[in-house]
Amino acid sequence: MERSFYGVGEKPSTFLAIGDFIDQAIRPNIAGDFSRLLRAAVTHIGMLLYLDQSRSVGPNSPVGQRRDVGLNENLAREILELHTLGVGSGYTQNDVRQFAELLTGLNIGPEGFRFNPRAAEPGPETILGKSYGGDTPDLGGIFEFLNDLSMRKETAHHISKKLCVHFISENPPDDLIDEMAAIYLQTNGQLQSVYEVMLAHPASTATPGGKVKWPLEYIVSSVRALGLAAQMSGLSLEQLRQTHIAMQAMGQDMFRPPGPDGWSEQGGNWITPPTLASRIKWAAGMAQEFGQEIDPLDLAQKILGAAATRELLFAAGEAQSKWEGVALVLVSPQFNRR
Repeated sequence: MERSFYGVGEKPSTFLAIGDFIDQAIRPNIAGDFSRLLRAAVTHIGMLLYLDQSRSVGPNSPVGQRRDVGLNENLAREILELHTLGVGSGYTQNDVRQFAELLTGLNIGPEGFRFNPRAAEPGPETILGKSYGGDTPDLGGIFEFLNDLSMRKETAHHISKKLCVHFISENPPDDLIDEMAAIYLQTNGQLQSVYEVMLAHPASTATPGGKVKWPLEYIVSSVRALGLAAQMSGLSLEQLRQTHIAMQAMGQDMFRPPGPDGWSEQGGNWITPPTLASRIKWAAGMAQEFGQEIDPLDLAQKILGAAATRELLFAAGEAQSKWEGVALVLVSPQFNRR
């Protein structure tokens, strides 16, 4: 079946659920075991709405027999392709369909997530060579498969690589990925242990500036650099709106990624002529308003340390005014990367 998803922001119901998805499914589980994180993400109403799982019905279920509704493979496909095994890991279209049938019954009720056995496909499903579920549909088969999926070596490698690409570089070293995948399997998917391996590896500090900051990261780091973090909680709605507009101009519409694979990890997709111009405009405006009394040389050394080049220090120190020197620091390549 063809994908039928929309961009996240194109579904009002999904857009409203994103904040809760982050707070309830992701943040509480980000340092725990991956199987718990996966289960929380899969069963959150935001995910069920976004990938149309709430409309997926088993063809042979009581609901499927009575109404003109059918199976939707979106959630099953994206779990395998994006969130666990990864592309090219050996699963087949039949695995996707069998998984989609296993997932039928996941739905939404007045209290949020619920399981509707009358919409679930009856009988066991064979996925990746193992049978799940039974004649009486329930959540047990779904959770069993998600747990097994979490502990496959392909998932360990895929998750480890995604973490490296996001935090280390677009082309992380293979030995780091392998080390992280090994500890993932040894600890039953304990993410905290995986993070520790990543941070202890020389690649985590060997090449500062290996990643371009996303617009959100750039704005947050600019605010921190100017010593304004404590003031952010008191922003008016208009100030928040203007910040959101600036972020959109830099290429990131908050809570509206272009697809289910999220935001790009390629630096070239974030630094383009129009988006770079928007960063410069943001930096100049912030520096002019809040950087009049900040010494640009002190700022550069404080926030960039050894990454502050002689050329940058010279340019910032020779600027006609303090705020212009501050702006130069904020628009420097070194500050735009992490």
